[in-house]
Amino acid sequence: MSYVAAFFLGAFLCNAIPHLANGLSGEPFQTPFAKPRGMGLSSPVVNVLWGLANVMAAAAIAEFSAVLAGGWTLHVTALLGALAIGLYTASHFGKVRHPEG
Repeated sequence: MSYVAAFFLGAFLCNAIPHLANGLSGEPFQTPFAKPRGMGLSSPVVNVLWGLANVMAAAAIAEFSAVLAGGWTLHVTALLGALAIGLYTASHFGKVRHPEG
């Protein structure tokens, strides 16, 4: 169960980055709340809130699991979670933002 927690900790932290970066810089960006879902743009405020929700989810996982104290295998699993969501979102948003190529 700790490996699942570690994977999602990494995924939530990685997912927080683009939402916070776009929201804090005043740029709209895709969120699950946009129309169409995951493709339309949400306001910067929604992105800041969604980014902070991701950070809070990661913090909750870190608080209530042994991921941070679990050693290098759990840390690598967290990096794999970040890599998985990072590669998926890069591919998805690359198609959404640049459909021609």
